[in-house]
Order: sequence, then C-alpha cells, then structure tokens
Amino acid sequence: MTAGIEHTAPTSHRRLRIAMIGTRGVPAAYGGFETAVEEIGRRLVDRGHDVTVYCRRTAQAVPKEYLGMKLVELPALRHKILETLSHTGLSVLHATLHRPADVAFVFNAANAPFVPLLRLRGIPSVVHVDGLEWKRDKWGGAGRRYYRWAEEVSVREADALIADAQGIVDYYRDEFSIPTELISYGTRILHDTPTDRLAELGLRPGGYHLVVARFEPENHVDIIVEGYRASDARLPLVVVGSAPYAAGHTNRISDLAASDSRIRMLGSVWDQKQLDQLYTHAATYVHGHSVGGTNPSLLRAMGAGTKVIAWDVVFNREVLGSDGAYFSRADSLSGLIEDAETNPEHVAAVAAALQQRAEQLYNWDSVTASYERLARRVAVGYSTHRQSSGRAGVSTWSLPDSMTRQPSTAPSRGITL
Repeated sequence: MTAGIEHTAPTSHRRLRIAMIGTRGVPAAYGGFETAVEEIGRRLVDRGHDVTVYCRRTAQAVPKEYLGMKLVELPALRHKILETLSHTGLSVLHATLHRPADVAFVFNAANAPFVPLLRLRGIPSVVHVDGLEWKRDKWGGAGRRYYRWAEEVSVREADALIADAQGIVDYYRDEFSIPTELISYGTRILHDTPTDRLAELGLRPGGYHLVVARFEPENHVDIIVEGYRASDARLPLVVVGSAPYAAGHTNRISDLAASDSRIRMLGSVWDQKQLDQLYTHAATYVHGHSVGGTNPSLLRAMGAGTKVIAWDVVFNREVLGSDGAYFSRADSLSGLIEDAETNPEHVAAVAAALQQRAEQLYNWDSVTASYERLARRVAVGYSTHRQSSGRAGVSTWSLPDSMTRQPSTAPSRGITL
C-alpha cells in the first residue's frame, strides 16, 4: 500500500546491505515495529539482500542470526525516554564503525537526531516516522518538545520518510512541505487456528471480548473497561497488556476492573501462538488506540477474522473502512458490545469482510516490495531533498518556511531535557 510520490530516480538491481535500526529487534515479541522488521527483513533476505537488525540486550541471549537476518545485540538504558535513544545511539555508532550499509532504515522519528552520523559515514537513511508521538499524554512537556523537534530533524536529515497512514502523510505535507512514502504494515491471514491455548486460560471460542494494548492514556483502556462495566454483556472482557512506565494509569485500570467479576486482566502475553488464538476466537476485538498511524494490533485482529470495535479517529477509519464499528465514549461502547452479543450473524459477516480487506490491502509481500524499491532508489542517490548535487548522499536542501510555524496543538519550540 504505497502512494503519494512520483518517482523518476534511478534504481539498482544489485544485492544491498541494509541496516534496520531503532527497534527492540527480533525475534518480534513486543510491538508493531518489531513485527514489521521481522516480516520485512526476512523477505528482503529471501530477495537476496544482506540485512542487519540491531537488537536491544535482554535477559535472553539474542542469536547471531535469525531467519537469515544478521543480529547485533547492544545494551540500552532502562528509562522511559532514554531506553530508545541510548540503544539507537550505540547502534548507529556500530553501523558507522563497521562495513557501512548501502541504506539504513531508522524506525521512529525520535531516533532522527542520530541520522546525521549515518550521513557523515555516507550511509543513505530512511526514517519511518511512526505516529505523532508529541500528542501522547504519557509524555511531559520536555518529552513532547523533544518529539516535535525530532520530527523536524527527520525532515531535515533523512533522505526519505516513511509513513504508515495517509493521515501521517498529510501531516508531514501540510506542516513541513515534504513528500512522504506511504507504506503501511502487513498482517498474517489466519485460518483454522487451534483452540488449545485458550483452554489453558479457561476461555472458549467466541466466548469473550478482547483488548490488547499498552496501558497508555491515548489507548483508552480505562474508557473501554468503563464502557464494558456499564454494559449488560454476558461474555467476559479479556484485557491483555501492561505499561512499564505508567504505574498510576495501570492502577486506575486495575481498580476499575477489580469491581467487575466479568473482567479478566491477563497482563502481558508474549506467546505469539496464544495471542493468535486470543485474536482469532474473540467475539469482538475492542481497539482504543487514538494516536499514531496504522496500528499492527488492529491489523492482527482483522487478519484473524474478528469483528473490530474501534476508537473513532481518522487512522482507524482509514484501516477499517465502512466495516468498522466506532466509539468515542464509554456509553457508546456499551451499546456496541451489547449489539455484538445479540447479533452474532452480523458479527460473523463483518469479521469475514474485515479479513478480506486485510488480505487485499495489508500484505507483507507487497509491503516488502515497497521497502525494497525505496532502498534501491535511495542507495543510488535518491533523496527527497535533492535539488542538484555532485555525488550521492549529499543534498543542498534547506528548511521550508513551514518549519517555522507550529500547529496550534503543538508544544512550544525548543527542548529542555
């Protein structure tokens, strides 16, 4: 799913050395970026490329190679903001001191301040900007100012930007007058999924509503729990998730859930087979995410063939289309949950339509092909900033006037950490 830019830059058909920087790494067990790196990286290897993935050090040893991808394990500081930045800094340092890649994919605009180091080493860089992080409630003033500044750095320094939703493309066009590659995520289409791992949890197919989310304010898990508590639902609500740096918000959710015996808090579930079964056999998947682009958990539910009730925001409507059911308050969610239980035939039809939509629009092979085409262009000198230059990797671009204005909802410019 790629759109928005006319491309005339030359391409190369040689084997590329590709670095993937800025995520927790693979094997994927945490979030959307990690899943994307695994699915795209393994397919780039299958297409003949040399792929290196930078991974954060964990309690479990990281193998030297996984699905054909070379893995480099490096430490990170355990801190809400510095964990990502410290690991990316070490990853970029490693990438510049060893045999340079032909192109580096840097995930998360927060990591963009390290891109100039890659450029100094002559490594063309593409930044996947993710969502609008400065809008997330979990960040204080300093964090929001940092993320807003990092957006500007990504616009100024990266040779190309990737966005996974049209709303993000529109934002970068309107705010920064910069073209952005629209490349969404993919998802797996699940059929004939077993049920044995459900039995371990005391659940039965079609016998529960599901939430899978980090406990962050903009994911509205508390609103979902409130809405469910106010409903006359017969089926339990199963909540999967936690938050390593949000004890207060997590406690609020736990307190709300504790007063209703129908709500089951499972905490984090890392077993991907068990997660597949949870998604596939849920009566509904309730998605409260409101900030960001195309959400991988939302796609996973679609690929599993499950009806989705989603927070009413442009990104979710873009993914679900007319087959989604939408809420923006606890009381509106209550009615949607009750309707789902009383109209199982309609639920089954919507679930099938969503799975078909996922299969048509969110295919990992197509996503990988878009990454490969972009990597080939950037590797031979393509840059969104290029006006005229004498050699690949050097541009003579300056900030557009739009960089000096600020959206009405943005924090003040500058950074104080």
